[in-house]
Order: sequence, then C-alpha cells, then structure tokens
Amino acid sequence: MAAYLCPPAVIHGEHTVKTSQIVEEVRARHPHAAWAPRIDGIAASTGIESRGWMLPLETAVAPGHGGGLWPAGAGAAREALARDGFDEQDVERVIAALESIPAPQTVQERTAPAWAAVQSYGERAARGALQIAGLDAADVDCLITSNSTTPALPGLDVALANRLPLRSDVLLLPATQWACIAGTRWLALAADLVAADPDRVVLVVIAEALSTTYQPADDTLESLIVRLLFADTAVAAVVTGRQRPESVLRLDAAWHHTLPGTQDLHRLETRADGTHFVMDRRGPRAVQQTVTAMWEWLRARYEDDPGSWHPDVLLAHPGGTRVLEYMEQTMPGGWPSGLLDHSRDSYTSGNRGGAAVFDIMRRAHDAGQEPGSRAVLYAAAPGLTATALEGEWL
Repeated sequence: MAAYLCPPAVIHGEHTVKTSQIVEEVRARHPHAAWAPRIDGIAASTGIESRGWMLPLETAVAPGHGGGLWPAGAGAAREALARDGFDEQDVERVIAALESIPAPQTVQERTAPAWAAVQSYGERAARGALQIAGLDAADVDCLITSNSTTPALPGLDVALANRLPLRSDVLLLPATQWACIAGTRWLALAADLVAADPDRVVLVVIAEALSTTYQPADDTLESLIVRLLFADTAVAAVVTGRQRPESVLRLDAAWHHTLPGTQDLHRLETRADGTHFVMDRRGPRAVQQTVTAMWEWLRARYEDDPGSWHPDVLLAHPGGTRVLEYMEQTMPGGWPSGLLDHSRDSYTSGNRGGAAVFDIMRRAHDAGQEPGSRAVLYAAAPGLTATALEGEWL
C-alpha cells in the first residue's frame, strides 16, 4: 500500500472565541435552563479555553434580517387581522410590533458567509500544501475535498479547481458526509489511488466551519456542549506514490470499521435556523468499541512480533477527552506513555472534525519525530464509523 505524505498545511480560524465569551452569551440568553447553574463546571470540563473560528462569534449570534413576520410577510398578516375585525390603526400597531421582534437567521443567512470562508480557507490550505511539497497546481492529478457543515453544489472540489486553478483533466473527488473521519479515510483512499498509479499526485483538502452548528436559540444541554467544543480549520496535504524529498510519513496499511445500528447517535440536522449537531450520550461508549476493534487489528497485524512492536506516536481524533482516556486505559501493556500527547494538545483548542488528524500530524511533525518512528492515525465519525492507518515516519 506504500503511499508518501508530505507535511500538511494547517490554517486555523482567525477569530479567537474564548470559552468565557460563549458562557457569557449562553447564560444571558438562557438564564432559566435546567443546566444554567452548572454551566461553569460544564465549560471547564471540556478543557478548552479558546478556539479559532472563520467568522466572529457576533456573526453566529446576530439576529436575522427579517422580523417576527418572517416568512409570511406583512401582507398576509394585515389580511388576517382585518378579517378578525381589527381597524386600520390597530392593524398597523400590531404589524409594527411584529416587525420589531428579532427573528433567527435563516439557513441562507447563516451558511452563505461560512461557505465563502470555507472556500477561501481551503484555497489557502491547498496553496500551502503545494508549496510545502515543492509542487505547483499544474502537478496535481487528483483533488480530494471534504466539508460537512456547509453543503453546496457545485462543491469545494469545483471551487478549488477554479481558484487554484487545476488542469481540466484533474480527477475531482468531493465528500460532504465523512465529517470527523475525513482525514484518515481520505488518506486511505489517496493511498489506493497512488498504488494504482505511483506517478499520480493527490491533493487532499479539508475545510470545516463547524461553528455553523452554534445555534443560539437551542436550550438543550447537548447544544451547550456543541457550542463549547467546535473549532474551524482548513488543512491540506499532498500524497504521492513515490517518495519525495519533502515526504515525512509513509502509509503502509489501512483499516475500516462500522458499527451497525449506531447511525442515530451523532448526526447533523438541518432546521429552519440552520444546521444542528445532535449528540447522544451513548456516543462515547460506541466510539470506544471502534478503539477496541482497532487494537485487535494492530495485534493481528503484528502477531509475529507482539512483544516488541508498538507505535511511537498515536495521532487520534476520537472527538473528546473521555475516549482519549479510554484509549490510554486499554492500550496493550508495555506501550510507552505519551503516545496521545499531540492529540491532547490539539484538542485543547477545540474539536476540528475532519481536519483534526492533519492538525495533530502537523504538531507531531513540528515537534520532531525521529525517522523510523511508527505512527498510527485514527478517527471515528457519526455513523458510527472509523478508519485507521499505520505507517512509518521518514
């Protein structure tokens, strides 16, 4: 399967949003929520003090351009009031009162600026990855893209093909539903593509504006947690079938796993006011099952050398601290401590979804991995589905 990965480019959201700002905004908006007395403890338990967004917090919490009459409009309201016997003066007073009521943003109002940002950030990450790899846009044979919270048609693949620009014969492969698993699964697919043609150059770009799931009107505990977790990031990297001077990681094997009957645990729902990320408290335990299955895959892969083989770095995006703790608790005996240090470091500034594994990989690269170090990359996503890769640092 040998595929070679150049160091990724990582573009963090440029607007710093502190946890304290989110807590202040949510407390003022939902002072009587059942969880309101515990909000400080809930926020502290995430371990995240700030995160970067592509757009400022004010954009997410601003009211929509319409008033309380949206979407029916003043005309229909006037007709209804007149039929009920209101005189003209009373009708105008009621209409004025309704129009003064702030309305939530529409899906278009919320998504359009985020989609523009995703394209811009994705282009910056793509150009950065090509520069790191010592290549030009004309060298790209295949573009793989992923973005989950800002769906569009044409998508990010076509946008980047025009922005960079790419050759007209480049193979474009977009995905909008892989979410947190995009980093590992796209690398596995890229490895298959270059295995079929070792001269092929694959550019992988993931741009996620997860802040679009911040829904001010939602007063559920799950919505509070979503507000606190997510960060916006764009990442990109070049994968080739032959080692280049810039290559830093060789990918040797991939593993995929899907748990049946878990498709409702974590999901995106599109409602009148935009995209909502819905979480189920059973989710972390289900993710843990994929971790256990991954350990078994690695055990079987190295069953001829069970006593001495172990990864030197584990680049894992499980989505939360509970699963990180479970991974540490269930690692085979004798494995060194600190394998998840880069994963923990990345998580302290937010859950980056599909971009997370590339961000963690960049942190490991910048910290200076020794050539010959064995690496395992892992991610799980709504579905529940997981993909892991195993390889060696160059």
